[in-house]
Amino acid sequence: MIRVLVVDDDFMVARIHVGFVERVDGFEVVGTASTGAEAVRAVEELRPDLLLLDLYLPDRFGLDLLAELRAGPHPCDAIVITAAKESESVRSAVRLGVADYVLKPFGFPDLEERLRRYAAQRAVLERAEVVGQDDVDRVFSRVSAGGAVVLPKGLSPETARLVEGTLSGAGGTLSASEVAEGVGISRVSARRYLEHFVAVGRADVRLRYGSTGRPERLYRWTG
Repeated sequence: MIRVLVVDDDFMVARIHVGFVERVDGFEVVGTASTGAEAVRAVEELRPDLLLLDLYLPDRFGLDLLAELRAGPHPCDAIVITAAKESESVRSAVRLGVADYVLKPFGFPDLEERLRRYAAQRAVLERAEVVGQDDVDRVFSRVSAGGAVVLPKGLSPETARLVEGTLSGAGGTLSASEVAEGVGISRVSARRYLEHFVAVGRADVRLRYGSTGRPERLYRWTG
């Protein structure tokens, strides 16, 4: 579960955001804070993974708060939720590495999409094992606004759709060789696409051990 702290000085708005987050699978709200000082204490006590952070707090500007938290012992990610449309606020948020920037007002589907996109990006980082450039490319891959995965260099959207269709239509697990045969590409190419889908959280992989040799990697589509 991704642990979320909601930081907003408007009690009713915070309640709405809490309700939105709790409707999204894989996320849980661990607390709320209405000031920067409360947020600092809450981060220290609750150690959330993600802040839903308003910028206009009574005692300080939200991005200043985030910079302080990032330098502290419990840094966490942040999605900015604000009415601040100033270009400098957006640029500062980008420089601080916020996961997203959402303008008020917004509805549940918008926040849900952004939370799921954040979860996919987080999965990339958690699962990444960097051996070469392909692995680095997977870490830096992003999910687009429409929900489609931006593929690393060397992978084509057309082939990715074929691999996705073969794996998702299997109703179970497939090996890279089986996917390659179904799509009409090499086993090495099929494995690159499959490993990418695993990295962005759209497929799972498990090992099947035989009597001799290396274990076989079996993939299952999770969507």
